[in-house]
Amino acid sequence: MRKPRISGLYAITPDLSNTGELLKKTQQVLEGGTQLVQYRNKSADDTLRREQAGLLLQLCREYRVPLIINDHIELAVTLDADGVHLGRDDMSISDARKQLGQNKIVGASCYNDLELALRAQALGSDYAAFGAFFPSTTKTDTVLVPASLIGQAKQKITIPLVGIGGIRLTNAATVIQSGCDAIAVCNDLFATENSAAQAEQYARLFTAHRSI
Repeated sequence: MRKPRISGLYAITPDLSNTGELLKKTQQVLEGGTQLVQYRNKSADDTLRREQAGLLLQLCREYRVPLIINDHIELAVTLDADGVHLGRDDMSISDARKQLGQNKIVGASCYNDLELALRAQALGSDYAAFGAFFPSTTKTDTVLVPASLIGQAKQKITIPLVGIGGIRLTNAATVIQSGCDAIAVCNDLFATENSAAQAEQYARLFTAHRSI
């Protein structure tokens, strides 16, 4: 799959041990217009993580949507997934790029740190993720990011910017209007009864904003 420029709705999977339920909900968010999926399961063991990631990759390929893996670059390499997302304590961006090659996506969490985002860009990251924009139930040890930081980042950074953390339909427009190219959402997509309809509403927010 050709590496796309990151934009639009970016779905992050929740910690689900029920693989059937995970696939069902992920298919719904893909049908709703998700542009990128990150497999993230902090509670799974290696066997379950590999099984779920492999099945999700097959599903995402059917929709021609990239699947990237949170943290576990060895899993991304083994499965030939479309990339990896790295946090501050994970493998370095440059080492990940060496292992994955230029055609895979490498994304980086930059929290509320503009200097970290500049380093990520210099090391070859494909996007810089800033957050949390709002208090998050997925990650509780976060720092809050003011929307004004995105304006500052836009003046210095050319790679896509991703807003993350506590984003819901009720506050997503604020993050998009701040200048983020993509918004990463977990609970508000996967914990709803109709995830396809929810994803469609997020996709429409981007359409509305970009038509202004």
